[in-house]
Amino acid sequence: MASSSSLHSLLFCFLSLLFSLSTAQSSFRPKALGIRVSKDASTLQYYTTLAQRTPPVPIKLAIDLGGEFLWVDCENAFNSSTKNPVPCRSARCNLSGSKACTSNPNPSDDVCVEFPHNPFISTTTSGDFSQDILYIQSTDGKNPTKIVSVAKFLFSCAPTSLLEGLVSGAVGVAGLGWNKVSMPSLFSAAFSFPRKFAVCLSPSTKEETFGAVFLGDGPYILLPGIDVSKSLTYTPLIRNPVSLVTSSAGEASAEYFIGVKSVKINGKPVALNTTLLSIDSEGYGGTKISTVNPYTVLETSIYNAVVDAFVKELGNKVSKVAAVSPFGSCFSSKNIGSTRTGPAVPPIDLVLQHENVYWRVFGANSMVRVSEDVLCLGAVDGGPLRFVDWGVKFTPTAIVIGGHQIEDNLLQFDLAASRLGFSSSLLLRQTSCSNFNFTLLRIRWNFNYT
Repeated sequence: MASSSSLHSLLFCFLSLLFSLSTAQSSFRPKALGIRVSKDASTLQYYTTLAQRTPPVPIKLAIDLGGEFLWVDCENAFNSSTKNPVPCRSARCNLSGSKACTSNPNPSDDVCVEFPHNPFISTTTSGDFSQDILYIQSTDGKNPTKIVSVAKFLFSCAPTSLLEGLVSGAVGVAGLGWNKVSMPSLFSAAFSFPRKFAVCLSPSTKEETFGAVFLGDGPYILLPGIDVSKSLTYTPLIRNPVSLVTSSAGEASAEYFIGVKSVKINGKPVALNTTLLSIDSEGYGGTKISTVNPYTVLETSIYNAVVDAFVKELGNKVSKVAAVSPFGSCFSSKNIGSTRTGPAVPPIDLVLQHENVYWRVFGANSMVRVSEDVLCLGAVDGGPLRFVDWGVKFTPTAIVIGGHQIEDNLLQFDLAASRLGFSSSLLLRQTSCSNFNFTLLRIRWNFNYT
């Protein structure tokens, strides 16, 4: 077996050759980019691998849908001849909205400072805002095509300590949020394609099974040749005017909120305190979509109402069993049948701007199999909407649609038009998010972490 050092040497030689060949054709301008996404069985985090620096180095990144930008650990073996700090008061510093800089005897040496955030441990620190070359795979919507690069891709440095809680091997976080220096915005600007991106996550934790993030417009073609961008329903994206992540006063959130007006189970309205479904002046309330939370998180009163209604519609033939953490409502699977879209349980509808516009959640996304005989409702009690007492958990958002609930759903985020396109379960169309043809990508990005 080859040693770790020889594997890395071969990898760097291969990368250098591959990138020199692919980037030599500078006239090529992609219409979209494709990133393969894996799911970690231990942390339930979604992650990807890109290449950065000179010479190129594979970097494993946890994915944060609402993250403000790409950040990477620069303390541990970050070596690159093309990395440069972003000067304070420069156009690139202003683009980030940063109001902080390092202080040096010579003001022209001041460096722009950003505040990378680890959402998995809710920790923020400071780091130099920087730029370096970043490589990514392009796509024609059906297959991976050439590897392309952005020479001065913006990112924030972070200390090694900020990696705590990330999937093993990760050196940072890929931020896909709704702001000017997020990865979708920067790639859109670099290649002049629409400010759109799509997320299609696979529930599988198998090593060779991938979901995808598509940067740019469709088509998004999944085997056996289905363009899933053709069957989207649209709803407005809502900007939360208050960021609950950063400490900068007056800064809007980079996270993605939608306007859920009510919830129905089996077509019947659930009695909710609907005032919680609106975002108040302090940024609390509303409904957001998250890849950080593995399951949907509901404010306590909403959680109790949804569980009660779900149990009622499930009927007397299905027995409740002891709860299995982190879930509070679990059932014997003995009398629950199976369908194309997962366990045969009452559908849950998130009703949006009109009664006839709703996101339907079927059994594959509403239920979690925790053992051969037990299924749990895949929602957790997030606590009250605000801080009430020390030691009592709370949530700043009424409904957080988590990773499990968006798996095998295509979500397209149109940042320019401020709207979300959603497909509901792709299983209805006899395809899934693992059906993008990543054959070429498997060959080109087969990195080894040692």
